[in-house]
Amino acid sequence: MSLLRWASTLGVIGAIAAGVYYTMHSGAPDGAANRQGRNGAGGPVSVAAKPAMTSDVPVYLEGVGSVKALNTATIRAQVDGRLLSVNFKEGQDVKKGDLLAKIDPATYQAQLDQAVAKKALDEALLANTKHDLERFQKVGTLAISQQQIDTQVALIKQQEAQVKSDVAAIENAQAILGYTTILAPFDGRTGIRLVDEGNLVHNGDTNGIVVITQVQPISVVFTLPQQDLPTLTKAMAAGPLAAQALSTDSQTELDVGTLKVIDNQVDQQTGTIRLKGEFPNDKRQLWPGQFVNVRLLVDTLKNVVVVPAESVQRGPDGTYVYVVSNNTVTMQPVKVARQDEKNAVIADGVTSGQTVVTSGFGRLKDGATVSISDGSTSPDATPAQKRPRDGKKSSSANENAQATQASTEAALVTGSTSGDGKHHQNRDSGATP
Repeated sequence: MSLLRWASTLGVIGAIAAGVYYTMHSGAPDGAANRQGRNGAGGPVSVAAKPAMTSDVPVYLEGVGSVKALNTATIRAQVDGRLLSVNFKEGQDVKKGDLLAKIDPATYQAQLDQAVAKKALDEALLANTKHDLERFQKVGTLAISQQQIDTQVALIKQQEAQVKSDVAAIENAQAILGYTTILAPFDGRTGIRLVDEGNLVHNGDTNGIVVITQVQPISVVFTLPQQDLPTLTKAMAAGPLAAQALSTDSQTELDVGTLKVIDNQVDQQTGTIRLKGEFPNDKRQLWPGQFVNVRLLVDTLKNVVVVPAESVQRGPDGTYVYVVSNNTVTMQPVKVARQDEKNAVIADGVTSGQTVVTSGFGRLKDGATVSISDGSTSPDATPAQKRPRDGKKSSSANENAQATQASTEAALVTGSTSGDGKHHQNRDSGATP
């Protein structure tokens, strides 16, 4: 009985050992192969690449600024009176000299009439005094004294001066009367009306009647670091500089104008210099108070080598690119002259026509074999594993995986140190990155 028990025990142990041996020899290589396939070990690295090109590259200086009206005027009353009419609409475009408002002129018209009448009175007195002088001069000193003649001459001069004073008073009254008619001082756009028709307005009212701003053309005041001042002055000496007004995200061009002036001093607190550009604003995309980015063209680099900005990598030894030749990449140190969000100007290291890697740097190294993708898929993407065509193969794969796990656990539990076990464990470990 005991002999049969030992025989059955040995049979079970032999079956388990055979299953472990079969599983480790048939499943492990497939698993390693699968892991190698997933990790792409031993195959070419998929990358995207573009050729370096020769072109002219504009050099810009960029700053942040705000839009300001070229001219701004708050229209205020210069005389006291009732506002008879408001002759503009809010937001209306007006020309220089257009009627904006009318103040009751009755009082000031009466003052003008008084000044005119006073002048007529003084002119009549002057004429009579001149006639008297003529009579005195005809009679001579036989009838009147020389003193009377001299007094009459002085009286004429006094009355002539009075007439001149009356002329000045008339001109002053005419000017005051003219203040009752309010005209636009320049071409511009009216804002929101601040006083309604029928209200009393006074000389010196702080709010005024309306604010007019000139928006065509319009100016933009922006700042640049003081380090750019030598470049600015040198560029301005060569001619007017073109300026682009951009949206706050720098994606939309709002208008193109010219730089008009560089401020005469640097702000010591911020280390910046203020500049002012003028823009035609034909489409009225610029509005007073609006924040914009300004791009100033200061130079153009002729016939330089240009590569995509994403192709330039940085390491401990400086900047470099991966150059593709015969499906093999070479790490090439480069000297970057200028770089923006899209392109990098290469001063040394790459020539026009060479192909440089733009993406797929994850597993890339010097001397690696690559395959250039067409850009439809991500170069770093790993191919999805194929699904089994039927349930049998899927279940077979699951059974192999479970058997592998069971055999490994059995080896760990029993403390097996067989040579085969060691060999397969090392091989499986080597396949895993």
